[in-house]
Amino acid sequence: MSDDDDLFGGTGETRTRLPERDGADGYGPARRSGRSAGRSPSRSVVTVVGVVVLLIAAIAFANRGGSSSDDGGDGGRGGGKGPEAASTAASGEKPVSGGTGGIPSGYSESEQGAQSAAANYAVALGSAEMFDKSKRVGILKAIMAPGSVDGFAADLDKAYNPAFFKNVGLNPDGTTPSGFQFVSRTSPIGTKVVEFGDGRATVEAWCGGLLGLAGEQSTKPVTSSWFTITMKLRWTDGDWKITTHSQKEGPAPVPGDDRASSSDEIAEAVEGYGGFTYAR
Repeated sequence: MSDDDDLFGGTGETRTRLPERDGADGYGPARRSGRSAGRSPSRSVVTVVGVVVLLIAAIAFANRGGSSSDDGGDGGRGGGKGPEAASTAASGEKPVSGGTGGIPSGYSESEQGAQSAAANYAVALGSAEMFDKSKRVGILKAIMAPGSVDGFAADLDKAYNPAFFKNVGLNPDGTTPSGFQFVSRTSPIGTKVVEFGDGRATVEAWCGGLLGLAGEQSTKPVTSSWFTITMKLRWTDGDWKITTHSQKEGPAPVPGDDRASSSDEIAEAVEGYGGFTYAR
């Protein structure tokens, strides 16, 4: 038995019984059943206490792992195991020292700094502002190496065309139809350094995204997607900047059984919940 087993209650002193599912496995369509009429108050108390104990143990384990993030190991990237605590715990370093056009900048010249840059640049590339040419140019100048801006901007000018705008529900000029709210938002789930050295880094950012029109009778409702962005970064003028980037689908989890929200609920959420500054 490992130390981790002891830490998470592996000795048998605390046992938590989870509700059984009607489906054959964790990917079946079965929903969680409601509260059983025969469950006694004492069992509920024991279950709650058990969950709290596990949470406290998990927090303690994460804090213990975070203190060894600079031990020179592989950061939990190898061996076929799940990520170690050190690979997901906050580093304690200040993620950025400034910002350009609302986009965080001033990262450290380290693997953590490169991952922080990639995460925040993924947010910028997936924002609704990218659909506005004047704002798009400003974003590219803030996140890309100077020698890469013009070529990438020209490619995007071709990609953001009337046919593409129509496909996502916008007007031919890229503006939002009256009575609707356009939603385009990217949220990084995690990052991974693929290559690092000599002022260059290749970082993958696994992301979830939202795209569509919120509003009554929308024919392009807001939908979610999962994708991975690979960025090649170069240390330029004291900061990480993108030289090239690409995107592929997934990994995508099995969809849950959540009720789809109304267009008004989505619009209110997008207006009411701001984004984050991401940091490794």
